[in-house]
Amino acid sequence: MKAQTVDIKECTGRVLCSTIFRDGGKKLLAKGHVISEEDVRLLQTEGMESVWVTELEEGEIGEDDAVMSVSAELGCGCLEIRLAAGGRANLIATEDCCVLVDDDLLKQINCTASVVIATAVNFSFAKAGQRIATVKSSPFAVPGSQLDAINSILKERGPILQARPIRSPQVGIIYSDPVNGERARQLFENIMRQRLERMGAAASYALCAVEDEASVARSLQHLIKNKPTVILIASTTAPAGPDDVVGRAMARIGCHLERFLAPVEPGNLLLLGYKDDIPLISAPGCFRSVKPNVVDLVLPPVLARYRVSGWEVACLGHGGLLA
Repeated sequence: MKAQTVDIKECTGRVLCSTIFRDGGKKLLAKGHVISEEDVRLLQTEGMESVWVTELEEGEIGEDDAVMSVSAELGCGCLEIRLAAGGRANLIATEDCCVLVDDDLLKQINCTASVVIATAVNFSFAKAGQRIATVKSSPFAVPGSQLDAINSILKERGPILQARPIRSPQVGIIYSDPVNGERARQLFENIMRQRLERMGAAASYALCAVEDEASVARSLQHLIKNKPTVILIASTTAPAGPDDVVGRAMARIGCHLERFLAPVEPGNLLLLGYKDDIPLISAPGCFRSVKPNVVDLVLPPVLARYRVSGWEVACLGHGGLLA
């Protein structure tokens, strides 16, 4: 890229090297703006005879073309790309969704010298219309060889970001208590409703159960027949692990116990299991408060029908201190 001062009559189609201000300090044209014939007339009206512009050299790609090229390979799912000012492109969610991010690939791309990418947090919930990523290039131009290398990596390893839509999730809930399941419902139902509403969901099925292995297992089997997107077990007691009442009930109906303990506070007593493709989540104490806890971290991906692994739960430790 080279910068030069040119006569105002010869600057149409060129890129401004610096912002132009009126005498009173009001911005007239921004740095990076491509000068049109109308702009030329405007500048002449302001009494300008020359402007400082930049010109692409052989093998260079303009900043707008560069960020649009990377954005096209960056993400997939329910999103759209919008070009913004200053060599920037934004990825916008077109539906309520869960944002999935390949953190290692993101770091690799961000180590390049010419393009940087910022994304929403992995597993985060995003509403339709929300910005979930932005791509910014170095000012004015990017070497074509660097851009080719970035796009080659993205094509080989897949997109960095996926906007996975959350469409009409069916949520099953079991309220359990050692004496009376209805007591658990009275304690937790309002908080559960608020938590789900934040993610555009609602309880589709709800049962109350006395907290013994056989009763909880029967309730789980009943809900599973409806094939919900996820089952939440809101217990008034804290488990000792997979060998407690809830864990034994899950094992009794043939659940695969994916993970016990999460590196998240509040919510480290998370118990995650799967019955076929249906996730079952027990997180005692987490339904007593609307404050963020481990349930808020794992709900978006499971509502988007993404299978969360035990390894991914372990990765929640970075940023897992919520309170």
